[in-house]
Amino acid sequence: MKLFVGSLPYNILESELSELFGQFGSVVSAKLIVDQFSGESKGFGFVEMSTRSEGHKAMDGLNGKEYKHRKLVCNEAKPPVKRGQRRR
Repeated sequence: MKLFVGSLPYNILESELSELFGQFGSVVSAKLIVDQFSGESKGFGFVEMSTRSEGHKAMDGLNGKEYKHRKLVCNEAKPPVKRGQRRR
């Protein structure tokens, strides 16, 4: 189950994100979204849990909880929306 995680501290590492979710089950992957120009975190990311039940445990355990002075947002990730090509 893939989860969206928002309102993350900007200085968090992917290993910390994986460890945070690891307390609720097996983490398949943890990915922070970074700005392509500055390389700095945008404050959100995605975590994939091995089962839906572990994903729901993580959502219940972390959504609205405070982590490093930030109130986390955690819910099921929606599939990406296809966008048209940009004109130049």
